Amino acid sequence: MSGLCENRVVIVTGAGRGIGRAHALAFAAEGARVVVNDLGAGLDGSASAEDPAQQVVAEIRDSGGTAVVNGDDVADWQGAQRLIGTALDTFGGLDVLVNNAGFLRDRMLANLGEDEWDAVIRVHLKGHFAPMRHAIEFWRSESKAGRPVDARIINTSSGAGLQGSVGQGNYAAAKAGIAALTLNAAAEFGRYGVTVNAIAPAARTRMTEAAFAATMAKPDSGFDVMAPENVSPLVVWLGSPESRDVTGRVFEVEGGKVALADGWRHGDPIDKGDRWDPAELGVVVQKLIAAADPPVPVYGAK
Repeated sequence: MSGLCENRVVIVTGAGRGIGRAHALAFAAEGARVVVNDLGAGLDGSASAEDPAQQVVAEIRDSGGTAVVNGDDVADWQGAQRLIGTALDTFGGLDVLVNNAGFLRDRMLANLGEDEWDAVIRVHLKGHFAPMRHAIEFWRSESKAGRPVDARIINTSSGAGLQGSVGQGNYAAAKAGIAALTLNAAAEFGRYGVTVNAIAPAARTRMTEAAFAATMAKPDSGFDVMAPENVSPLVVWLGSPESRDVTGRVFEVEGGKVALADGWRHGDPIDKGDRWDPAELGVVVQKLIAAADPPVPVYGAK
């Protein structure tokens, strides 16, 4: 390995399994000291007796790396504060925060319950904001004290958040919120030496195997396009000193493909120069739609 993140202190949330586990192992392989955060919860966020974070830490240590477990709930305000404190108390600083934790409670919107909405919005959206908020408190204080900061936040959105996904309205809304939160944080945190980017990954994990079973099969030979380990190289690079000029971007990553997700943009307006009458707007809207590119279809739409 190149040592791209040598001695950088990295937190990865939801790092006990899947993509988060792959991130933690990849950062450690590049010389980072890693805080492996995971509650050990089930796919729907329910309690579990498993301790996958400890297993990941053991893997890292067995390979000669440095890692420590954190089992806090990232969507709990004090829990997120303790998470950042784990990095500061154990390693004396923090360079990279990778927000990855999440779970699913899929249901069509017409049947979605309040608890299913609240739980998914909480773990994804608040579970991104709360660690960010406590991390930037540390980095801002370092910057104001005149100590150089070269820090990174990498958030995890989704194709569902960029295009929507039938049967996942709560998840899509949370992931869309994460994309917007990333742009906002990038604009606000740059003055303190912190970049903020997001990824929208596609890979085979507990969260995706049911929804995409038909397209997630591992090939008989050759490159496993849907392996979660394919996502991590970009995240490691985004967490490295080399990425200091990249911020406020959302990257789609799948297999060997990396692309920029070019989000909402202002379309060319039709300006009357005065208030519209409602009866006039049918023709106007049709002209606007005709001149625009068609939207990307919602996942699962027919």
